[in-house]
Amino acid sequence: MPQEKQKAPLAVMAKPVGSRCNMRCAYCYYLEKGKYSASAKQTRMSYALLERLIRQTIDACPGPVVSFTWHGGEPTLAGMEFYQKALELERKYLPRGWEAWNNLQTNGLLLSESWCRFLKENRFDVGLSIDGPAAVHDRNRRQVNGGGTYERVRAAIDRLRAAGIEPDLLCTVNAVSEARPLEVYRALRETRCGWVQFIPVVIRDTASGAAPGSVSPEGYGRFLTAVFDEWVTRDLGTLDVQLFAEMARIMAGGEASLCWMRPVCGHVLIAEEDGAVYSCDHFVDSEHRLGTLYESSLARMAGGEFQRAFGQAKRDGLTDECRSCAYLRFCGGGCPKDRFGVSADGQPGQYWLCPGLKAFFAHAEPILEKVMAMSARGVKPPEIMAALRAEADAVSAEESGGETV
Repeated sequence: MPQEKQKAPLAVMAKPVGSRCNMRCAYCYYLEKGKYSASAKQTRMSYALLERLIRQTIDACPGPVVSFTWHGGEPTLAGMEFYQKALELERKYLPRGWEAWNNLQTNGLLLSESWCRFLKENRFDVGLSIDGPAAVHDRNRRQVNGGGTYERVRAAIDRLRAAGIEPDLLCTVNAVSEARPLEVYRALRETRCGWVQFIPVVIRDTASGAAPGSVSPEGYGRFLTAVFDEWVTRDLGTLDVQLFAEMARIMAGGEASLCWMRPVCGHVLIAEEDGAVYSCDHFVDSEHRLGTLYESSLARMAGGEFQRAFGQAKRDGLTDECRSCAYLRFCGGGCPKDRFGVSADGQPGQYWLCPGLKAFFAHAEPILEKVMAMSARGVKPPEIMAALRAEADAVSAEESGGETV
């Protein structure tokens, strides 16, 4: 009997070289995951295993678009030939009328001109990690020998753009960058890329909550607020910030696409280089090992009782404070990995970043409502930004007693 298709789209994050990487980022959570591999030494996913992965992903998806996200570690370490083989296998197994969407998440160090041409010719989307200006980026994102990586990453962005690829920029918000929001944001804007993701670094410390290097809840809220105010009055319509776009989607009656913002999660499985499949990128451990591509199928593992319970626990494990929060529709209670805070009434399991996100949502929601209302009336972004700047100037003048600077 044919394998039953998933009712909802299934996303798979493939790790073709496991946790291997050519960088040593201070806040990396994945480098040590190689200890769970069945391989004595992580190398590269075999072509036989790659074929199983691609065939099973296509079989598990309702179509007509099948998504493949190539992640790591550093996925370019697999070599260009690996992805040529992946494309060949996608063409082999895709039903007539279907198409594959490939996304490469990379640190950019190996992106030569030939790599960029290959990615462009084969319509890969590219997500590239950069933490802002050199002074911020190089504090955490370093080469194996300890040297900084900013100049190489910045050059990779230029090569991608020269090849006709506008990469999505993945920027962490951490203990270094939280106090420098506009410096970070403006450095990213200067790349002339059109999409930015701000990813909070939260490292669990069982003794004190979050370990050094983590962004503070309040710092994260202030960072997002400062960036939002700059974006909404200067860059509306020319640059998109993922969190702001997700908020607008929810306010318009849609559903968030980001897993940590959704009511339930568990729809993005991890396929490692040894064929092992895990519940989530942040839960690669023995407890959340669902099986392997050899002994089961992605559809069966994704639809199994363990994975369903894993995803539903995000909703079922909310604190009372979360359940009554006006902003639950935006954050969904946050990522389960970061639910080690304590609610106002002393209940454990509160999202660690909650105070900062609440402050940000309270600030941004009414402004986004104005933006969306004006946009619905046909007002163009330049006019919307001018109106918001004039309103901000009027408020500032009133607060200063009518004085101008």
